[in-house]
Amino acid sequence: MKFNHIGIPTTESFDGEIPLPHLKVTVNDHLDNPFGIQWQRYWADAPYPEIVKTVPHVAFEVNDLDEASRGHRVILEPNSPSPGVMVAFIEMRGAPVELLEIDHERRPDL
Repeated sequence: MKFNHIGIPTTESFDGEIPLPHLKVTVNDHLDNPFGIQWQRYWADAPYPEIVKTVPHVAFEVNDLDEASRGHRVILEPNSPSPGVMVAFIEMRGAPVELLEIDHERRPDL
């Protein structure tokens, strides 16, 4: 596993907002700061578990999403938020953890 970012839910506006209508969330680019902080404002009708929308999460890049999530409580099933990226959320002792599998040939920007 390799650290990717920390996601911090908020209800406030923030610098560098990027609305993602297909995901019903507004974020910033976690690569725009040296610490990998991604602010996230979930829209009222965002279809995510409350723990994902309200509790900060840490995100790790993994080689195999299925293998990395095996044996853990999956709280957000694997999905593709953007081309070349698959993500899933697991719960670890009451905290959400995001696992990302990135196809770097398709996504050299990540």
